[in-house]
Amino acid sequence: MHKDELLELHEQMVIILEYFNGQDDVDSSLFDAYYQLDVEPGDVHKSKSEHKHAVFVLGNALASAMSDDEFSDAGRISKRMQELADDAESKL
Repeated sequence: MHKDELLELHEQMVIILEYFNGQDDVDSSLFDAYYQLDVEPGDVHKSKSEHKHAVFVLGNALASAMSDDEFSDAGRISKRMQELADDAESKL
């Protein structure tokens, strides 16, 4: 995936994040790990690897927000996103 495509994906995921933040039944602390990264879609000066890591961390948080438990489809996606985020972080 090219960096510009990754930035677009990151931007779309942030739109979904904003939707979930507007919901009363979603724990906003799920997104703390993403916010702590301080990598936003508009940060074009940050590396592709940093954005990739941010996308996986955000994907994990979004999947967690949608999951009923760790064995649901969204729960399994969350687990896989965490694995990918850990791998991407090791390559930073």
